[in-house]
Amino acid sequence: MLFNKKIEPSCSYCVFGVNIGQNEIACKKRGIMSVEGDCNAFAYEPTKREPEFAGNLNTKSLSKEDFII
Repeated sequence: MLFNKKIEPSCSYCVFGVNIGQNEIACKKRGIMSVEGDCNAFAYEPTKREPEFAGNLNTKSLSKEDFII
């Protein structure tokens, strides 16, 4: 979940981290870090986290009757 209270720390969605490349984060506290890195200064920023892909909706099996109330 996007706003889960028990988030595993990662520099990629920390308040202090800024993405500067494919696998690098510029941290205001610790300098250049790996995307998978973490530290004790981790502060979760939910807007930086990308949610998991929900999948595709199979519309071929739907009919007009499915949309009538």
